[in-house]
Amino acid sequence: MRPLTEQDIRNSFVNCSKGEAQRLAVPRDLGQHPWDDLDFLGWREPGAPDRSYLVTERDDRLVGVALRLTTSRRGFLHRSMCSVCLTTHPGGGVSLMAARKAGAAGREGNSVGLYMCTDLACSLYVRGRKVPESGARFEESLTTEEQIARATGNLSAFIDKLYV
Repeated sequence: MRPLTEQDIRNSFVNCSKGEAQRLAVPRDLGQHPWDDLDFLGWREPGAPDRSYLVTERDDRLVGVALRLTTSRRGFLHRSMCSVCLTTHPGGGVSLMAARKAGAAGREGNSVGLYMCTDLACSLYVRGRKVPESGARFEESLTTEEQIARATGNLSAFIDKLYV
């Protein structure tokens, strides 16, 4: 992914108003992100733990998505799998994230959801740059490039649902 500026991020959102996009908390450490290892930029809003955001590139343009996390407490022995990168996490390492649909459907209250890594570090898990709290990912026969393609495809399928 190419490095992003704060204005790039704010202009990319498809499922919130321009005012909401201007008020959201953009990461302050944009210059320190490992851009070459990211398929999307994802972060949680520090002052509002139920809000998360992601920005990805699609068809040579940026698409930003505002997400809401559902709150559920799970025991450490409970494991869940991210629908994007297929990394398993114990406890609250995976959360259901709901996104309001784009356009009129979103204004009517329609949304779509996806189980994702709560820390939104899917790109880093797939590349082995970050290790899940459980200590390891499942060993797969797919190459890293194939796993990246699968993860980006899963994310694209979710984003496509925002427009339907």
